[in-house]
Amino acid sequence: MNILISNSSGVPIYEQIEEQIKTQIMSGVLSAGDALPSMRVLAKELKISIITTKRAYEDLERDGYIANVQGKGCFIKAMNADLIRENMLFSIQELFEKAVDKALVGKISLDELKETLGIIYKEKENG
Repeated sequence: MNILISNSSGVPIYEQIEEQIKTQIMSGVLSAGDALPSMRVLAKELKISIITTKRAYEDLERDGYIANVQGKGCFIKAMNADLIRENMLFSIQELFEKAVDKALVGKISLDELKETLGIIYKEKENG
């Protein structure tokens, strides 16, 4: 598992951890049954407080991404493909809302927004 923390992103560290683990689950990098590093180990690797890793793991467990097995650690839960897709769509919708807010402030038209999205999508799709 690879997690990169940015102190300058403005996003709380626990949220960065959550989002990166969710992304790795949804993309198949992490699979059902895979063990996560202990909270202590992850905190030490990232050079952050164990309280921060605890918060990230608690939120992931609350949202159904991981299970905490007493005395054994945290593991990726098996997830329904439809649920994964719905979670991804929800995340995308949140990002679209932010993009639309910026577009409205900058007086960027819907057509320009669609064109930009199309270009970015094709670039990413083709590698």
